[in-house]
Amino acid sequence: MTVLSNKRGIELDEQVPEAPPSPFAPPPAERAERRTLGASVRAYVALTKPRVIELLLITTIPVMFLAARGVPPLPTVLLTLAFGTMSAGAANAINCYIDRDIDAKMRRTRRRPLARHQVTPARALVFGVTLAALSTVGFLLTVNPVAAAGSLFAILFYVFVYSLLLKRRTSQNVVWGGIAGCMPVLIGWAAVTGGVAWTPFVLFGVVFLWTPPHTWTLAMRYREDYAVAKVPMLPVVASERRVVVESLVYTYATVACSLVLWPVAGMGPVYGAVAVVLGLVFLAEGHRLLKAVRAGVTGVHLRPMRFFHLSNVYLALLFTAVAVDPLLY
Repeated sequence: MTVLSNKRGIELDEQVPEAPPSPFAPPPAERAERRTLGASVRAYVALTKPRVIELLLITTIPVMFLAARGVPPLPTVLLTLAFGTMSAGAANAINCYIDRDIDAKMRRTRRRPLARHQVTPARALVFGVTLAALSTVGFLLTVNPVAAAGSLFAILFYVFVYSLLLKRRTSQNVVWGGIAGCMPVLIGWAAVTGGVAWTPFVLFGVVFLWTPPHTWTLAMRYREDYAVAKVPMLPVVASERRVVVESLVYTYATVACSLVLWPVAGMGPVYGAVAVVLGLVFLAEGHRLLKAVRAGVTGVHLRPMRFFHLSNVYLALLFTAVAVDPLLY
């Protein structure tokens, strides 16, 4: 029964016959099965935390250009990206399994598949372990043993050191846990050269020093979430002033390390100019935070997410310069 209106606005009841089913439409059972399959695929993809993987790949590809001093072999790039994605996805899926209890308590993470019961914990764990095995074997058979070892180390470190040992016990969790996130730099270099050198370790240092202020400013925004989940992130256990000061110290160290790459890797003026300009902008935003907290600004009024988003832009553009510079000189 559908309610219609005539030109004078008087409601009329008119029986509207239902349209006959399309002969091309799948039966209801098949449509439900498709929806279920699609939801399952999306849930398993979400377990890998695709947005986190994007950030890791931003650091991997440019290092391969630098290692090759030009355009690296396309098959090597594609294989490294494929198995690197699987490696990071494995670590993230296992992390979701470990953190399923606290994920359900936090606004930022309560829509993750395990928190919403879209995937069972056992299946999530099997999925993560399977990805870990496939990525390690894939690196070993198609890239080289050094890249495979780096990938496996990153998974084990993220799972056992960060997720199980550090995250719920110390406010320095992201400082040392960030080592896992630095490994794509070494893996990308090793994929091209078959070994490691001082240059990728300098870039490793850039990502390592960049991680704490990047993560702490995000944690400032979600401080209450971490407090409810009893995760001792620095913004939970320390004053905003201390968080901002320590973040600024790490920001200075990040910019300094980025400039060390200039002589160590023999970079050209393009990289040097980009590193200096980006560093000044990055530091200016850090000093804005410090000035605000000294003036008594607190909470969301500090706008810590401005620093967080700028840190993403900083890292992406810096590593873009890492890739572009060897193509020009």
